[in-house]
Order: sequence, then C-alpha cells, then structure tokens
Amino acid sequence: MANDNQSGDTSAEPHESSEFSPRQNAVLAVALSMLVDGGEKALTTAGLAKAANCSKESLYKWFGDRDGILAAIVVYQASKVRGVDERATPSTPEAFKTALTAFAEDLLAVLLSNTSLALNRLSIGQTPGESTRGDNPGLGAILVDKGKRRIEGRAIHLLTHGKRQRFIAFDDAATAYSTLYGLIIGDAHIRALLGDDPQINEDGQKAHAALAVDQFLTLHSIERF
Repeated sequence: MANDNQSGDTSAEPHESSEFSPRQNAVLAVALSMLVDGGEKALTTAGLAKAANCSKESLYKWFGDRDGILAAIVVYQASKVRGVDERATPSTPEAFKTALTAFAEDLLAVLLSNTSLALNRLSIGQTPGESTRGDNPGLGAILVDKGKRRIEGRAIHLLTHGKRQRFIAFDDAATAYSTLYGLIIGDAHIRALLGDDPQINEDGQKAHAALAVDQFLTLHSIERF
C-alpha cells in the first residue's frame, strides 16, 4: 500500500524546497531520477507512483498533471540554490557578502551537476514543436520559467536590498545580476553541456565562487559610483 503519511517533522532539510513537504521532496527526487535516467517519456504518473510508493491520487493532489510534476521538479532543483530567499535582509556588509557567496557556490554546484545538465540536454534535444503542443509548454519553457527566472528574481531581490543598505551600488538591477552571473558561471555551463571539462571541479567551486563575489563587489562598490 502506498504510504502518503506526512505526519511528524515537516521542516525542510537543507537544500530542499520549503515549498513542498519532506514527503513531496522525496517524491520529486524520485521523479528527477526517472527523468534523468529515461527522459521525459519515462516519467509517467503511474510509474512515479509505483517508484515513489505513493498513490496517483496524491500526485494529482500535490502537483496536478504530468506538466505540474515537471514544473515541480524544476522548482525542486532550483531550490538548491541558497542565498536568494525573498526574505533575506542581511544587515551588515559581511552578512551580505556571505549571502552572495552562498548563492555563487550553489549556482555553480547546481548548474554543473549531472542532474541539471541532463535536464538541460533533454530540453535542448527536443525537436521544434515537440512537447509544446496545446497547453504543454515543454521542458525548456518550464526550465526558464520555474528555474532560471525564479533564481534570477530572488537574486535581484538580494542585490536590491544590498543597494538599499548601501553595501553596493548599481544603476540597473538586472544588469548587475547579469554581471554577477557572468563572473560566477562564465563559459563553464556551456562547456559542461557540450561535454568539455569546465575546469571548475567540486573542490575548486568554493574558491571560484569567492573570487567571483570579490570581483563583483569591487565592480559595484559605493566608491565607484
């Protein structure tokens, strides 16, 4: 019998989306594994219910249809990027730098992870019009809407707070975020997608993230504006 009991501790574990319960996060982790291993066609509500030991009724209640599950998977993956909480209001320059560094570290870890690379490759591999008929936006549109834009929006919130507190200065928040993103990622993501070594291994990610944030803070220091 499917076990959908969610009693007990409902606090999200680190790197899990607080938008979902621990049980729902566990189901999404299974769904993500199915998607990465077998592609979009491998992810069905019946197959997920069996693999995650839950009922189809619970899946529909939690996430809606299959497109809703896909969207939730991307939200789950994007939630692994810390430092972009919409409630984040660091009160000192040091705390602000810490939040930016956490964001940079996690952005690198998530975008260069095997799961994110597989999701992006699946999206890129779709032929024009595939999985985009009717009301189905396709995996690429979901990745942009539920992944990229959510991360970008929360990061811009953090940057705007930093400007308000006079930790940094900039004319346009979106442009400032583009600069930060470029310093963090560079060409590492596209190289990884193409199978090339991005030359930022797991051990070097923290140092790379710290350097990117230092460069960003120098470019956007109050003294420069």
